[in-house]
Amino acid sequence: MKYKLDHEAKTFGDWAYLAVAKHYKKFLSHELAVLEDKDPEELHQMRVGMRRLRSAINGFTAALNLPENGQGKKVGKIAKSLGNLRDLDVLEDTLKNKYYPHLPNKEQKRLKEVLYSLEKNRKKAFKKVRETLNSQNYFDLKQAFAHWLKHPKYHDIAQVSIETILADILLPEVSQLMLHPGWLIGFDFASQTNNLSKKAVESLLDNDELILHDLRKVGKRTRYNMELFTQFYDHIYQTYVTDVKGIQSILGDIQDSFVLAEFLNEICDDNILSNLPTFCETLQDSRYQKWQEWENLQQKFLNHQTRKNLYLTILEPCFSNSQKVVEEIVATNIP
Repeated sequence: MKYKLDHEAKTFGDWAYLAVAKHYKKFLSHELAVLEDKDPEELHQMRVGMRRLRSAINGFTAALNLPENGQGKKVGKIAKSLGNLRDLDVLEDTLKNKYYPHLPNKEQKRLKEVLYSLEKNRKKAFKKVRETLNSQNYFDLKQAFAHWLKHPKYHDIAQVSIETILADILLPEVSQLMLHPGWLIGFDFASQTNNLSKKAVESLLDNDELILHDLRKVGKRTRYNMELFTQFYDHIYQTYVTDVKGIQSILGDIQDSFVLAEFLNEICDDNILSNLPTFCETLQDSRYQKWQEWENLQQKFLNHQTRKNLYLTILEPCFSNSQKVVEEIVATNIP
């Protein structure tokens, strides 16, 4: 079907509808290709669509009156199944293309055994994805959104103009990110620096990996919510969105290296250092490089003026381009 709004999008509810429609369409457009399993990118895009749909539901939750099968937790459950397979695809690609070519022959031979085990695990994970996408739960979820998009229901606050409520949506999410304890890890407030040695970084990550991983998740959620409203802001806002994406990306790369090491430990009988010493050293070098990138963002967002400017930017939206976004969505088919 084609989305058709019989009035200019002005309210909280109007933009809630647009967000749900956009991301519902995105994840559905990749479904058949995922089942064919020919291109890992299709899986990635479908997963992104579902995660963004869940973020849209959370961001507009006060306005949306969705059916039981269209709740965010239902979307998240399906996305998690896709995520397990996606993680294996990322591991395989990383091992094959980033690390394998640069290892000595002995370690390459060992890594081939790891890749073989990874391939077997992937087959099992894809079987679960296929079962999920052919399940009654998934069918019910699609039906719930298709019905809601034809006959949307809202809570009373949906009638409030987006101009009135926009900052109230964004500021609590951004504040939660800024108050996360992960920002403080490794930062010396006395000297206002965070210049740590490689050894110190490894020790710090061993102790605080979970806190940083949680900061990454909060950063990802904040980024998705901020991206729901880029059409209402100028390039300065987009710069902040890019910075928040950097938080997610850099900490994600650090976390991925730990996940990779954990997987290899299982395959190598917890003896990764003796089996793949060059590989382990490369992992540590990669983590240290990413940590140095993280230090720049950490220092930036622990600065008072940066935070003040971010909050002021959110408080000063511009609505001149918003109708163009509506027209773009209207022009696209929504299954």
